[in-house]
Amino acid sequence: MIHNSSSMDRPVAVTSGFTRGRMMGAAAVVLALLAGGLAFPSIRRWSRADRSVDATTIGTGTVTRGDLRRDVSVQGRVVAALHPTLVAQAAGIVSVRAKAGEVVKRGDVLAVIDSPELRSALEQARALSMAAQTDAERQKILGRQAETRVREQAAIAQTRLDAARRELVRAGTLHQEGLFSAGDYEKARDDVHVAELESEQATREISLSKESNDFDIRTRVLQAEREKTAAAELEKRADSLSVRAPFDGMIASVSVNDRDAVTTNQPLLNIVNLSSLELELEIPEEYATETKIGTAVAISFGADERAGQITAISPEVVNNELNARAVPDGGWPAGMKQNQRATVRVVFESKHGVLKVPRGAWLDSGGGHTVYVVDGRSATRRPVAVGAVGASEVEIVSGLREGERIITSDTSSLGDARTVILN
Repeated sequence: MIHNSSSMDRPVAVTSGFTRGRMMGAAAVVLALLAGGLAFPSIRRWSRADRSVDATTIGTGTVTRGDLRRDVSVQGRVVAALHPTLVAQAAGIVSVRAKAGEVVKRGDVLAVIDSPELRSALEQARALSMAAQTDAERQKILGRQAETRVREQAAIAQTRLDAARRELVRAGTLHQEGLFSAGDYEKARDDVHVAELESEQATREISLSKESNDFDIRTRVLQAEREKTAAAELEKRADSLSVRAPFDGMIASVSVNDRDAVTTNQPLLNIVNLSSLELELEIPEEYATETKIGTAVAISFGADERAGQITAISPEVVNNELNARAVPDGGWPAGMKQNQRATVRVVFESKHGVLKVPRGAWLDSGGGHTVYVVDGRSATRRPVAVGAVGASEVEIVSGLREGERIITSDTSSLGDARTVILN
């Protein structure tokens, strides 16, 4: 008979309320709360974001402070300021003595033209010139002969006057003595008067003859000079049949073949002066009003960049482009060739110590009024004001602070989203 269960009882240790299972559960709850706290900002951003984009598809830039140049980048082509085309001065057969690409010195004979027509005209002109000069000399001799005859007549008239005066004195003496009639005395007085008139006329003839002879001689001399000038002009044309280099340069092209028949003013060769190179620029029309003579440029020849300035501007805009010429201030690099290309930045304005960001598609898509400022994994749209716009940078007048980052790529796909998540 079993009175009680004391014989089967065993002492059991009393455990606390924090069991292993409960501790693991509590740890899981704490981790969940921590994870929720950490994820809350992201969840909040996701809840407030209007759109999300792939961060690898966008470009960003940092707001910095420094110098900015408002410029435009254009392509320039090296051209020679002096590149005349030498032409034939007369018709004939040409003998070419230079080749394209050949370097020549001033005065070198590049081509010779054989022109029988010009040679014949030159010989005729020389003969006419000699004949005119001979005629002028003959007229001088005739003038001297005429002047001698006139002076001789004047001397004879003076001698007759002297004789008539002596006869008048003798007649007067005889008339007083009653040995000469009054009629004879009056006749002697008339003879003196006639002799005086003849002497005066002979004296006047000397002056008139001299003026007439001078006029005839001057006419003949002018004719001789005219013929001499015509002959000299033909001699110049004959000398120009030997086409010479007007300066040190290079033959750019030859337009005729050796022994070709050429006509007057037909192009023969084109020569360029490589010491007077210029850059030919084609500037967009929207910069036409700002482009002036003296505007600074930066010319890039590969890794070499040289400062320069615009020296000439076309007076008109053609095909929405303004043609201009520029030269580097420090001279050209060695070995420059005509038609060689170079990148040129036309600098309209330089600013120092301004806020600036990289130029990108954001400027057009945002109209220059808004940007997306990157903050961690999100970007927020913010209004800005831009100033000078350069080829690679844009001045920020207001709306951004130094060190902030913005989206520089095209933001037109974001629409009017205020906040964007960057995945």
